[in-house]
Amino acid sequence: MKIVRTSILPFQGYSAINLLGILFVHPGVYLSNELMNHERIHSAQQREMLFIFFYLFYVAEWLVRLPMRGNAYRNISFEREAYENQRNLDYLKTRRHYAWRKYLKRRHRRP
Repeated sequence: MKIVRTSILPFQGYSAINLLGILFVHPGVYLSNELMNHERIHSAQQREMLFIFFYLFYVAEWLVRLPMRGNAYRNISFEREAYENQRNLDYLKTRRHYAWRKYLKRRHRRP
């Protein structure tokens, strides 16, 4: 994964954003193993959905979840999969294709 440090992307409040497999990171952000694994999970999701379908589905799911209770971003199935598995550095070795689907119905629970 190519890493680009820039103050333009990601938007304020976020440390990194993965666009087409390129990781945009604010200068000074520490790229922990967990953060890198989170973004690698997104790369796997993007590849299996041929990139364009990932972004279309991501935005559509976010729009559907906006009026719902809770944080729309944290309740997107792609984000739930990535957050739930970011500490498991071996996750991508055993991850099944389209694993994010099992997170569609389950709501994010705060610890």
